[in-house]
Amino acid sequence: MTDREKSTSFGQAAAAYESGRPGYPAEAVAWLLEPARERGRALRVADVGAGTGKLTRTIVESGADVVAVDPDADMLATLRENVRGVPTFAGTAERLPLPDAALDAVLMGQAWHWVDVGPASREVARVLRSGGVLGLIWNIRDDSVDWVRRFTAAMGGSNAEALLASTGPRVADPFGGLEHEEWRWERRLTRDQLSDLVVSRSDVITADPATRARVDAAIEEVVASLPDLADGGSVALPYVTHAFRARRP
Repeated sequence: MTDREKSTSFGQAAAAYESGRPGYPAEAVAWLLEPARERGRALRVADVGAGTGKLTRTIVESGADVVAVDPDADMLATLRENVRGVPTFAGTAERLPLPDAALDAVLMGQAWHWVDVGPASREVARVLRSGGVLGLIWNIRDDSVDWVRRFTAAMGGSNAEALLASTGPRVADPFGGLEHEEWRWERRLTRDQLSDLVVSRSDVITADPATRARVDAAIEEVVASLPDLADGGSVALPYVTHAFRARRP
């Protein structure tokens, strides 16, 4: 299965995605939007690859006027249930259903690693005003913790994790270099939420039955080793949030 097909598979597990995936630290989103706030007015922002609205709701809470764009109708339907009043549009970073120079910022959470960088950079630049911000953000599990490292090994790594462990994201003209900041934090998850986190991953969604059975068995072994999950308890899953920003000339 191609990366493009995997990138549009998430709607099959929209409920698990909403339950298992983390939101984004308000501080990180504020940092992404900081250059655009120099304009001194309410911001107009698009969350592209918005999924179920994990990033959308944090942008809304920042006081910005937000539109959400995603290629998957099922993900957008879940977003509308969870983030009321946000206009939603079907589209991708390479084909945005938005007018020229209409936005102060375009943010993408857990999504830029799926795009065709050249066309996406040009299309984002088209919808941004001069001085507008392209903001890219990822939540990555902190594998320096033993059980988290075993959990990642059980379900397999991701394209995003591989990207950030190597060269990091890149953008193309007209954007220049990317600024980078990171935040460390934890999210508490129950056994069911950990299961939903696994189920929400594209490699698991698209796996054949034999592969899925191997993943499920490996995950169960890790989960069984965590006493805090017994009797309906929860465990702290540590994350490192990586944020990158660039300004449109």
